[in-house]
Amino acid sequence: MTGPGITRVLVADDQTVVREGIVMLLGLLPGIEVVGSAADGEEAVALVARHHPDVVLMDLRMPRCDGVEATRRIRAGYPGTEVVVLTTYADDESLFPALRAGARGYLTKDAGGEEIARAIADVRSGAAGLSPLVQLRLLERLSGDAAPGASPVPAPAPGPQPEPGPERAAEPPDGLTAREAEVLGLIAEGLSNTEIARRLYVSPATVKTHINNLFAKTGVRDRAQAVAYAFRHGITGSPQ
Repeated sequence: MTGPGITRVLVADDQTVVREGIVMLLGLLPGIEVVGSAADGEEAVALVARHHPDVVLMDLRMPRCDGVEATRRIRAGYPGTEVVVLTTYADDESLFPALRAGARGYLTKDAGGEEIARAIADVRSGAAGLSPLVQLRLLERLSGDAAPGASPVPAPAPGPQPEPGPERAAEPPDGLTAREAEVLGLIAEGLSNTEIARRLYVSPATVKTHINNLFAKTGVRDRAQAVAYAFRHGITGSPQ
């Protein structure tokens, strides 16, 4: 029987030696119990239905059903199970579809046991479990989108121009309030609800209300998608 404080993990990877190596590594980590391993996405979904693990470590490129589709089906059918992607790839074509499918963590396979354990703990606590490399990739994507996609500045209309005044700060997108945008930025920093409450000097219940509101306004479904949204729109948290 699983004891208190134990996180039940399922491993999905189509390469036998990699899968068995991950299972062996997880077996050495305190507080983690491996409840099964799958060779493809179809088997992963079936094993989630059978074992109801807390977290799935999910490879992306697998036969029959790839990791993105398996993640989508698991998050839709078993919302109590979180997904941490563990893959060789951190390119846009791999990263963003996985986050949109509902993955809350994303690691590359050069991650060590400590980083994997931290990502598992983060997603269990409601935070995003993103590796530093993935966070950097999100920032690069954000800065890359800003320049090529920028619209040209229109020429001023003829005639008298208004007197210059104080610059107006850009308003948050999608009708977010300033406080909701601030909370979103802190989510992107990887803070939990309790940590956000402490940072903003409000109650955890107030933080949860802000998160529910901003999720509804932005159309994101979980914290990993919120992180991607925040980076995409250049939203950062409050200063320390």
